[in-house]
Amino acid sequence: MPEAAKSRAASAEVVAALDIGGTKTTAAIVTRQGEVVERVTAATPGKAGASAVIHTAADLVNRLRASSAAPVRALGVGSAGVIDRRSGQVLSATDVLTGWAGTDLRGRLQQLLGLPVTVINDVHAHALGEARHGVAAGCETLLFIAVGTGIGGSFVIGDAVLAGAHSVAGHAGHQPSPYAGSLPCTCGGRGHLEAIASGPGLADEYGRRSGQPVDDLRSVAVLARRGDQTAQEVILLGGAAVGSAVGGLVNMLDPDAVVIGGGVPGVGELWWRALRDAVQREVLPGLDDVPVLASALGAEAPLLGAASLAWESLS
Repeated sequence: MPEAAKSRAASAEVVAALDIGGTKTTAAIVTRQGEVVERVTAATPGKAGASAVIHTAADLVNRLRASSAAPVRALGVGSAGVIDRRSGQVLSATDVLTGWAGTDLRGRLQQLLGLPVTVINDVHAHALGEARHGVAAGCETLLFIAVGTGIGGSFVIGDAVLAGAHSVAGHAGHQPSPYAGSLPCTCGGRGHLEAIASGPGLADEYGRRSGQPVDDLRSVAVLARRGDQTAQEVILLGGAAVGSAVGGLVNMLDPDAVVIGGGVPGVGELWWRALRDAVQREVLPGLDDVPVLASALGAEAPLLGAASLAWESLS
């Protein structure tokens, strides 16, 4: 940790934050002002079962506590899966994390760490981070959309995330999309946005159109920059599909701002131009000035969002 950060942390109250994803788990020490003063990351042992994932996460927090200049007062967690907003239990999850569904995440971490623990879905945590500390700070309402391996969303109203009656709100990738046709979706349905506009969905679409399968979206982006017309068309398709869905959500929710995050937007301006054009085609009169912004905090956003909930638990 830089000396200046150590000095600030020594005189500040701090909490810990966890971002538990299918690939990696990150822990951080965060001040009340939203400064990440130290972080550590490890691979998520997703195939080894829930206990292995929880113990990996707890070990990361304990490593930070051992080096923290101030006592850690609470823990906020953003986790993959559908999280019960009341109990902190994982209600459902994909098989990327074996046995994750049904895990008492809050209870297990409280038992291992002896800290107050709050738990939220990782996309909701990302949205809170952007709303409280990022590009949408000061907005009363925020629509956040994450486009990556999957497509998720979150709607922030004031100081709260809309979790829904069954804690399932935010599955933006599982709305019907005219761009998806009857393509099968990871959820078991067909014709959903995620099937065509996620990173894997776009890579698959390039393979279908070109007859040349690729490993992932990064390969498609490289081909597009080299002038491959099919790759460029696929990236334009992905941006338009997400933009069309976002425009419909803007019509329904009327947010102060839209923030787009995740790995797919990193393919570049071609995707962004298609997205913004599609939003403008879809929105109702009077909503064409709703800003569509790129996530400013990146990987820090879910940590800051989770940490903000930890602070609230202490108030």
